[in-house]
Amino acid sequence: MSLIGITMGCPVGIGPEIILRYFQATGNPRNNRTVVIGDLEVLRYNASHFGIPIECVPWQPGEALPDSGIPVYSVTSLSPDMLNWGRPSKETGLAMAGYIETAVELARQGAIDGITTCPISKIALQRAGYSYPGHTEMLADLTGEHHFTMMMAGTSLRVTLVTIHCSVQQIAARLSIETILQRIRITHTSLITDFAIPKPKIAVAGLNPHAGEEGMFGVEESEIILPAIEQARAANMNVDGPYPPDTVFVKAAAKEFDAVVCMYHDQGLIPFKLLHFDDGVNVTIGLALVRTSVDHGTAYDIAGKGVAKADSLAAAVKMAAEIVENRKKMCNYTLSS
Repeated sequence: MSLIGITMGCPVGIGPEIILRYFQATGNPRNNRTVVIGDLEVLRYNASHFGIPIECVPWQPGEALPDSGIPVYSVTSLSPDMLNWGRPSKETGLAMAGYIETAVELARQGAIDGITTCPISKIALQRAGYSYPGHTEMLADLTGEHHFTMMMAGTSLRVTLVTIHCSVQQIAARLSIETILQRIRITHTSLITDFAIPKPKIAVAGLNPHAGEEGMFGVEESEIILPAIEQARAANMNVDGPYPPDTVFVKAAAKEFDAVVCMYHDQGLIPFKLLHFDDGVNVTIGLALVRTSVDHGTAYDIAGKGVAKADSLAAAVKMAAEIVENRKKMCNYTLSS
């Protein structure tokens, strides 16, 4: 069975709390096959604060998982006295970055099979001296990957993004036939390899209202998006569009498509979170390693209040394990073919 490493995320966000609640709900670590990469004392402090009766125990790669409690590969030793819920700092930024870097290294060594990440603070990451706009770009850099994107996945809808973390003003300038075609390819491959869908159907959203209305509201559909779709079709991918953004997600949620390739961040995430706010999963596709994440942020406004839910974390761990197993089956199939 696969072993998934959960990075703790920001120590003053809801990451530690949702980890505690996840393990409280799932029970024996030997059954759920998960370990935490974070800070042992911070987790123990959170367990005491929230009144969660669960033990956090040290764990090292290669050791057997305990019968109960939370196995923790402790990367930092932050003093709980210096932490203020909802107030990230340079120290917490360095800590959260260290958890990610350690998880990638453990995955490279084969000590864990996949990574599930709890949320980080982009501002604290910047304060710590990292220039990454987010998790996705950091993981891509650490793994040396250049062709990757974000997929948000749930039981009703999957969306992938052509542009991710940039301003609305920059979107059109960042679109190109090559970039859109690359995202379609990555989505197509991931649906086959990671989600075990042998013949995926992909929809592509337009950029403009009514998908440009034949040039009345923009030419990106005819000059950039449609040529990318046609090249994908020529490569035997089942792709259709560009669809008006206000209707394509209804079709996808009705299972007419396995995924929607979206032009920008909020175009895909607004409908996705409407359907999957509590149980959605963020998957970085195009990487050699398996990485899933909760689909919410650090939630500093509720950190320390004991009201955070672990639904998205549970879904993310489950999906990471499924992707690992799907990739193994695909590898075995390829080797035997």
